[in-house]
Amino acid sequence: MRGVMNTIPIIFNETLPSYTAVGGTAAASTGVTAILLNRGGRYPRRTLFTELEKAGFDRVISLEGPQDRYDLEDLSARFPFVRFILLQKAISPGEQINLGVTETASPLFFVLWNDLRILHGGDAAKIALWLGPEWRLCTTPVIQNSRLETLPTLTSPALYRSNLKTLRFSPEVEAQMTLYPFDGVGIYDRDRFVRLGGFDGAIQNPYWQLMDFGFRAHLWGEEIRCTQLVRLSYDGEAVPEDTTADSGYRRFYLRNLAPVFRNHGAHIPLRLFPGYLFKTGGGPASAWGEFSENRQWVEANRSRFRRDAHNLTGLWEQDPGPAR
Repeated sequence: MRGVMNTIPIIFNETLPSYTAVGGTAAASTGVTAILLNRGGRYPRRTLFTELEKAGFDRVISLEGPQDRYDLEDLSARFPFVRFILLQKAISPGEQINLGVTETASPLFFVLWNDLRILHGGDAAKIALWLGPEWRLCTTPVIQNSRLETLPTLTSPALYRSNLKTLRFSPEVEAQMTLYPFDGVGIYDRDRFVRLGGFDGAIQNPYWQLMDFGFRAHLWGEEIRCTQLVRLSYDGEAVPEDTTADSGYRRFYLRNLAPVFRNHGAHIPLRLFPGYLFKTGGGPASAWGEFSENRQWVEANRSRFRRDAHNLTGLWEQDPGPAR
């Protein structure tokens, strides 16, 4: 697979973080694996794994941070369908998802957090039947807080005088478009995810990592839509997003907002560099290095673009509904 994927944003998991895999000898055959991210805290893991076992996932890939793992031996024996990925150091949520994908061959995977509970529609066999293979890149569920209030998890982009704005709203009907999967939570098509390149591990801020993933997906012709058939709830409140314009934003900007789509391809015009230099506030050499590197990346991937950011913002106004 890696030999033919030299033009994706990062060669998918070309450099894997240090980790150890434990357990996961048993597996079902519904076609859906659960990738479980752990936010920390003393959540009732046995109860959670029991619920996921009843849901019938092929396997659960549990990403374990470098914290104390006192109960791992007992859990591995009790839940042989869970594969524990023991990380040697902390990595971003997107990198964790990428790593989880390398540990499963299921056509679909469902990204969850340990502080989320499935309220409705979590049966893996039914999920596979509803979505099927080769439909869309990602399908996001309805998510509620601990008071069962539906959260505004859908996002639409808008550009005003070249400045990016995002609007948040709650899902109301089936298959509404969204810019990215909120909190990374969603049911993904594995093959489409790998072809897209997964999440960019060079971006550490989870917000810009999600924005980069979502923009790249839509710019390259993929779809991210919600479903009313699956409903989750947080044990508490959703973690606030950090929208600080850091180095991750600069990478996101150059690869998603700066490209111009012309003649069946995309490129970053050189005329944008003075403005980029002014906005970064750094030295010309470092700014040109970033600009040039990402300009070359866009050129290498130019034929994969189907639109640019200005075209993308119009999709939400023209959206005719799901393609299927």
